[in-house]
Amino acid sequence: MSSHSDANPLAEQVYGRLKEDIFEFRLLPGDHFTETRMASYYEVSRTPMRDALYRLQREGFLEVGFRRGWRVRNLDFAYFDDLYDLRIVLEIVAIERICQMTTHSQQLLDLKDVWIIPKNEQEKDGRVIARLDENFHTVLVSIAANKQIARVHAELTEKIRIIRRLDFTARNRIEATYQEHAKILKLLLQRKFVEVSKLLRSHIEQSKLEVRKITLHRLHEAQSMNYPVHDMVTKGN
Repeated sequence: MSSHSDANPLAEQVYGRLKEDIFEFRLLPGDHFTETRMASYYEVSRTPMRDALYRLQREGFLEVGFRRGWRVRNLDFAYFDDLYDLRIVLEIVAIERICQMTTHSQQLLDLKDVWIIPKNEQEKDGRVIARLDENFHTVLVSIAANKQIARVHAELTEKIRIIRRLDFTARNRIEATYQEHAKILKLLLQRKFVEVSKLLRSHIEQSKLEVRKITLHRLHEAQSMNYPVHDMVTKGN
């Protein structure tokens, strides 16, 4: 898979802005728009705009139709549920391998410095927590040292990011994440696979339920907002 580090900087910038508009529901599921109008809105030529659009299509956020232009994909919760279920399977395999290791990975010990800390030192910014949470689970999978599991896990992590980050918009969810991650780490360090696998499963299942509830609420709120980008789109499915 090719890296985007050598991509056109303008295309990279447009990609980031467009993805942010999708993630923040300024562009809603089902919205239609043309490449030309969106290029005008972002004040770029059609080439970087097209590069950004096709990249977001490959990532599953947009779709393009013959003579119909572009469309923000609907949020398919059954699809996300399947991805969360797959995530549970992969992460449980990973922690089983960790529990079988004779020595503790330095990466695992490093996670303690992030998650097992006094309450007054805990991060409060939901966006930062979303990144830290994603890194926590990614590191657990990477410690297991199975490249194929890591590859699939990275792909599904990218796909669920649009809703997963919403889990950290409420203070109680941030606090719960700190508590549960700390428990997971302590059980891993004790190599208690049965206990940690149950906790990890419930931890991810609860996140899945929370993000569905919050996403539906955010979508409802966003439908009443009037963002400038709305002038570029046609509503409807």
